[in-house]
Amino acid sequence: MELIEKILSEENLQKAIRKVKKNKGAPGVDKMTVQEVEEWFNQYKEDLISKILNKQYKPMPVKRVYIPKPNGKQRPLGIPTVVDRVIQQAMLQVLSEIYEPVFSEHSYGFRPNRSAHMAMEEVLSYLNEGYEWIVDLDIEKFFDTVNHDKLISILRERVNDSKTLHLIRAYLQAGILDKGLVSSSTIGTPQGGPISVILSNIYLDKFDKELESRNLRFARYADYTVSFSLKVK
Repeated sequence: MELIEKILSEENLQKAIRKVKKNKGAPGVDKMTVQEVEEWFNQYKEDLISKILNKQYKPMPVKRVYIPKPNGKQRPLGIPTVVDRVIQQAMLQVLSEIYEPVFSEHSYGFRPNRSAHMAMEEVLSYLNEGYEWIVDLDIEKFFDTVNHDKLISILRERVNDSKTLHLIRAYLQAGILDKGLVSSSTIGTPQGGPISVILSNIYLDKFDKELESRNLRFARYADYTVSFSLKVK
């Protein structure tokens, strides 16, 4: 079975539909609600699958919304349509099986059975061990600046399926509806869709592995990393 077939299997899609309905969330640009998505898949699933398998499916643009940050700035989020959220969730479920076993144990952001509190506990353990030098890293506008070609190249190392990679790129390039205007998306992976979180972890896993190769103590939560070196003498 090709990877795309596993993603589009009846069992995986039904699991994705249940997850999207449970998460609720606002409608996307087509105004379809999560309550309507199951009936939509009952009617149009076969046509959708055919388009995806033939590399003809075009995701709809994400709806741009802004939420306030503690520093007074605004964080942009992209809300995909509920249909696209189901497809992304179906991909997330399968990609997680591939990548979770190889992700760094020091990575805590948006991963199953991991949390910010666990990252904080690791940070405290290094402090208690006497590590004195601390490097605090926050990648500015990370989700807005991810290079698509680099991300696809990294994915290709473990995802040997052109249809899956084509679908992921289609989502990366779906475009953004902001204040009534649609703009193209040539870089970045908009926060808000299910797929964005695992794509960010796949992209940053190279960074984690580099820190590990240098024998540095660190904890990463999404695009925020705290690294330690040198114990107090």
